[in-house]
Amino acid sequence: MPAAEICEHVFVTRAGASDRDALDSTDPAPDTAGGGDRREPGILHADLDAFFASVEQRDDPALRGRPVLVGGGVIVAASYEAKRCGVSTPTNERAAKALCPDAIVVPPRFEAYLEASRLVFDRFRDVTPAVEALSIDEAFLDVRGARRLLGPSLEIARRLRATVRDEVGLPVSVGVASTKFLAKVASVSAKPDGIFYVPCGEELEYLHPLPVERLWGVGPKTSERLHSIGVRTVGELARIPPAALGSSIGRAHAAHLLAVSANLDPRRVVTRPRRRSIGSQNALGRPRYDLDELERALLAIVDRVSRRLRADDRLARTVTLRMRFSDSTRITRSHSFGDATDATARIGAAAHDLLGTTRALIRRDGVTLIGLAASNLVPNDPFQPTLPFGRAGRADPRIDLALDDLHRRFGTSSVVRASLLEHARLREAFGEPLYETDQSGRD
Repeated sequence: MPAAEICEHVFVTRAGASDRDALDSTDPAPDTAGGGDRREPGILHADLDAFFASVEQRDDPALRGRPVLVGGGVIVAASYEAKRCGVSTPTNERAAKALCPDAIVVPPRFEAYLEASRLVFDRFRDVTPAVEALSIDEAFLDVRGARRLLGPSLEIARRLRATVRDEVGLPVSVGVASTKFLAKVASVSAKPDGIFYVPCGEELEYLHPLPVERLWGVGPKTSERLHSIGVRTVGELARIPPAALGSSIGRAHAAHLLAVSANLDPRRVVTRPRRRSIGSQNALGRPRYDLDELERALLAIVDRVSRRLRADDRLARTVTLRMRFSDSTRITRSHSFGDATDATARIGAAAHDLLGTTRALIRRDGVTLIGLAASNLVPNDPFQPTLPFGRAGRADPRIDLALDDLHRRFGTSSVVRASLLEHARLREAFGEPLYETDQSGRD
């Protein structure tokens, strides 16, 4: 996007203050709730704009500048061109098309969105290790420790947006403020595709004129109650006595809203530990008694789990088969490797052996759910390999890596196992995911 098209908002209320004033401070002293360091905020909230639709427009030039709806039956995302027609998500396709007849509906490609998210979060972590993911497309970043190296917070936000756009091809809006709460509010003001910077000491001048619906915790019912007592802006809310507000919406809720209306938010950016397991499962509906059919379902799950291990740069020491039977009983069967692996062939062979041990139960009770989890994860760093006593050497990892690259570039149905080919054709015809529910655990 040309620089002239980039939207940037800097909220300033002091007479004579300017964007340059904000950039002159590089003191990395910690911000404090309700005001923080008096010179510069240090919390960023980065939110990818219309994420799913933006990935589709990035990958298909014919969609750029046109209204795009992602989904089928139910629309899960809409481009800003479609949002300008009044489309909000989630909604049904018929209603969305009624509002925006020229919209182009595309099926979701969740693997593409996961890969795009991974690339964006890699860019976030290039700026600071203090990254707290809120979802696949938004995160808080604490840049206070990065300012001595990378410059003022506003400059960091500018560089972050440029990096994500240039290297990943996606627009991201960034709010910069002294607290997590206010940074998230500011990122909404930055949309689409902009920056909104709230200088320290000017938080309430920005916050108080906003409608109360911009506060976390104010939904339709709370909004209606607040309007009934004459409260429509954050500033009006902040002036209500706690007892009077509590009698209307409850004491706990009132205490929360009064705190955020004063920008009192002591929460820190929390870097979540990496997940301790990576898994997937397939709900089969009616009971399945055919071992070959279950083998095919399990192979699809193996492909997905092993691919996600490699994408996350992890190796697994243990795989666990999970099954649920027609009488709702569940069992697990586990296998541990002598050395950790991410190889599809090894994980698949272990899963096949585990499934074989349940043959009698399958024939008797029928399976309604099957899943596989990889656990005891370790980083895929250089390590001392186990000598292959009594067995053949490892499978060539280049095969898995080549397949991963093809799946990233052309979709998960571009290359499939022969036994899953008919399943892949059905997926293409009906727009259904080849793989089912992700069951990734976290510490």
